[in-house]
Amino acid sequence: MSEYEEWFVKLAEFPELESWVANLRSTAPEWFSAKERGDVQKWEKALELLPPVVETGFEVENGRLKFQSSAEVSQELLMPFHPWRKGPLQIGETFIDTEWRSDWKWERLISQVDLTDKTVLDIGCGNGYYLWRMLEQGAKWALGIDPYIPYVMQFKCMQHFGGATSPAQIFPIGVEHLPRVAPCFDTVFSMGVLYHQKSPLEHLMHGRDLLVKGGELILETIVLPPSFDKVTDCLVPEGRYAKMKNVNFLPSVPMLESWLRKARFREVSVLDLSKTSLEEQRSTDWMTFESLPQFLDETDRDLTTEGYPAPWRVVIKATK
Repeated sequence: MSEYEEWFVKLAEFPELESWVANLRSTAPEWFSAKERGDVQKWEKALELLPPVVETGFEVENGRLKFQSSAEVSQELLMPFHPWRKGPLQIGETFIDTEWRSDWKWERLISQVDLTDKTVLDIGCGNGYYLWRMLEQGAKWALGIDPYIPYVMQFKCMQHFGGATSPAQIFPIGVEHLPRVAPCFDTVFSMGVLYHQKSPLEHLMHGRDLLVKGGELILETIVLPPSFDKVTDCLVPEGRYAKMKNVNFLPSVPMLESWLRKARFREVSVLDLSKTSLEEQRSTDWMTFESLPQFLDETDRDLTTEGYPAPWRVVIKATK
């Protein structure tokens, strides 16, 4: 697809990626045509209805990712891309109050991560909120992957106002489609992905294989509360966890650190450990489905509806 051609050329400059990029280029026309990818025509129509932009660009103000528009951009024009989960965002004068205060997570880690002139990969990037924040921090270019097409379309909406030629892009593919041994990235982010993996150690090793020597993995995931402090502590939920059906492993922080060392990372350090608050994740007018308040026990907010420990999230930096 033409909008990805510049990125195919950019990535093909790495000899290790040449065959992978060739395969991506050949399969790209099918990315938005498969039935399971959703009602693509509806989103493409919504993109066509966005007002034309004379000048593109973005800025960040108090964590809010802001895109300029001289024309009015109403909630009615933006709601076809619902649910809006990562932000906060503002397009023109319209504020998008997203489900997650993603800026809080970003502030907890970015002071300890240097992205200046780095090539960055964000696995499971959602709508790309963090890709723009990576550019803000000086990244040379930031590539995200996420197979969920509504998020990709949200990014295209932001691209419309932020600049189609900006050094950020999302490929609508899953982590399983990434090349295996291709050390091309200075920094790899994996945020909110590990607990969905059936083989978390394999996921960590895959991330390591994508890093240049000395490159950094920034890992953010759900873990058990600090009271679970043994390297043997790990929850394998039966059925759902916090109403999510695809949560496989929730380790203690010591176990997670052990996994990273097992995957041959060094300099493993915890940047942040926080309990997810009801203010950080909640339903809004822009994300009207259930959220964290409905995922937790009504009488004991330290437990999920299933009786498991409520989610804590850790950010860990590790070096290849």
